Amino acid sequence: MGGLREVAAPFVVPAPSGVALRDRLKRLSAEDERVLRLVGDHLGSLASSDLKARCTAGLGHASDRWAERKRVLTAESSSRWAGSLTKATHDQWALARRAQLAHVRGVEAGVRAVAHRLSLPVGEKGSGRAPGGYRSRREWHAKSRRLRVLEDRLRSARADWEAGVVRVVRGGKRLLNSRRHLDAAGLTEQGWRERWRAARRFLAADGESGKRYGNETIRISPDGEVSIKLPAPLAHLANAPHGRYVLSARVVFAHRGERWRDRVTANRAVACRIHEDIVRGRWYLTAFWSLPAVTVLPLPAARTRGLIGVDMNGDHLAAWRLDVHGNPVGAPRTFGYDLSGTASHRDAQLRHALIRLVHWVERHHLAIAVEDLDFTAETTREKYGRKERFRRLVSGMPTSRLRAIRRRKAPPRHHQSDDGGHRTVQAGPGAPGREEPRPRVPGPRTRSVRAGRGAKAGDQRAQHRSGHAAEHETWKQDLLPLSFQERYRDPHHDNEPPGNGPGRGSSARFGGRPQPRGGHG
Repeated sequence: MGGLREVAAPFVVPAPSGVALRDRLKRLSAEDERVLRLVGDHLGSLASSDLKARCTAGLGHASDRWAERKRVLTAESSSRWAGSLTKATHDQWALARRAQLAHVRGVEAGVRAVAHRLSLPVGEKGSGRAPGGYRSRREWHAKSRRLRVLEDRLRSARADWEAGVVRVVRGGKRLLNSRRHLDAAGLTEQGWRERWRAARRFLAADGESGKRYGNETIRISPDGEVSIKLPAPLAHLANAPHGRYVLSARVVFAHRGERWRDRVTANRAVACRIHEDIVRGRWYLTAFWSLPAVTVLPLPAARTRGLIGVDMNGDHLAAWRLDVHGNPVGAPRTFGYDLSGTASHRDAQLRHALIRLVHWVERHHLAIAVEDLDFTAETTREKYGRKERFRRLVSGMPTSRLRAIRRRKAPPRHHQSDDGGHRTVQAGPGAPGREEPRPRVPGPRTRSVRAGRGAKAGDQRAQHRSGHAAEHETWKQDLLPLSFQERYRDPHHDNEPPGNGPGRGSSARFGGRPQPRGGHG
């Protein structure tokens, strides 16, 4: 009989450390696109050489080598471009080191699991806590050979970790491997090369407080004008004073645009990144900045007005309101979703369920309590053997999305045939019946059908003009989770109004350690 699982102490999720806004660069001229590609290709080649130098230095890298690398890059670009390049290189190297350590631990877990099952008699049944022995001598023999392969892989990975050797592919390992399988990837050689060049370009600049509009390299004015400081070898392409190139496109951040405009007007740091989406044939600009640290809401304060315990299942979120002692109150609630189909469909389904949950929680002034689950070990074949359907079900449950509940962005300003005014996917929190299907409205097209009586009255897919339900939209959502920052902000921080007070819309998490959150430049 296995021991009980250890339950870690509960904790409150910290506030997000940054804000990111993205907008499409529309109506770029052919010359604009040519300049952007030339600058990105040039800086991308510098980033590749700098990354190679950093990986060669390994653990012996020091500040003097960093300064030398920056001097070399400055001669081929500028001091600010060189700073952004070296910082991106260090971030990429550090990410590779973390991934390498995770790989080592994953292989160690695999070695332990296979060795444990090999030590058991053939055919011995397992328990709910640990797998049993292998089913046959043939499988046992194959797994013993597999164990030798894993042990060799573990020795190699440990040696690389101790020596500080990392392997990084600028542009992505998956895209690199697809070069050998163009037919399977549905690409031509020319199409692959275009994606490869776009993925390896570098057009990102760090923000600087006190500088004009918070960035001297990629500058966005409050009216949306975008100008780029050209590297020294490409200064002859400038169409503005001081070696700058002004794009013909204007940036309009429809989401949180006022916050961004207040920030650039005050010359506060705003980092920027420009990239090309080859598949859609579009260019995008992302602006992001860090947020000041705020005091995390104490757990007793989050429990003051009660919690809602949320559990994730294969096709729905199960929620139950809890009192301050953890006892269920009232009737349970479910928020369904369908995780079949394409990735965009699954994301939209889950986003729709989460937003309904968040609106219900905010309406009742509750805090959200979720388990800090990690099903990585539950999806391995060594634990559940040939139960492929169960492993697929567990691996398909997006527990990480539940742990970081996110806020939905507003939709595009004009969406297809709806060119009228601004509209959002969800009704307001105070709208009656906002979670039920909209009734069918009688009119010239439905004279013989009473309201709410049609065959498709509850079918949101049939009522939407584009042929898809609201939760099936392909709009991109904000990558930031619901923020304590906006609810419990100090009124002296960031020139924003104070929040609604403790106990409203907060989030408590149970059963694990807090996950690290990356900041935004």
